[in-house]
Parts: sequence; C-alpha cells; structure tokens
Amino acid sequence: MSETLKITLRKSISGRPEQHRKTIRSLGLRKVNNTVVLKDTPTVRGMVEKVSHLLEVEENGNETE
Repeated sequence: MSETLKITLRKSISGRPEQHRKTIRSLGLRKVNNTVVLKDTPTVRGMVEKVSHLLEVEENGNETE
C-alpha cells in the first residue's frame, strides 16, 4: 500500500444521498475539482470505496507533505 492518497472530487454532490454528502465532507472535500492528500488508512479507504463513483484517487509513494 502507498503512504498517501491524492483524492479529487470529480462530480457534484448535489442530489446525492445525505450519507454520501457526509462522507465527502469528512474526507475534507468541499467543491468539484477540490483535491486533498490523506494518509492511506483503512478508514480512509472505506470512505473512498463508499463514494468512489464521485472521486478520482491516485496512490502516492513516499511523499512528505
């Protein structure tokens, strides 16, 4: 597994179920094309899997940010 994940919101959350909206917000994403870099943990992986149809995810190696 990589150490970090670069997560970008690619589709709007308007019209989506409330659980999807909460998941996107908890990942730190606010607007379309907004990107966050998060540590690769099972919790983050689970959230990404839940709303993967709205996201673009890149695995990053040994990055220090």
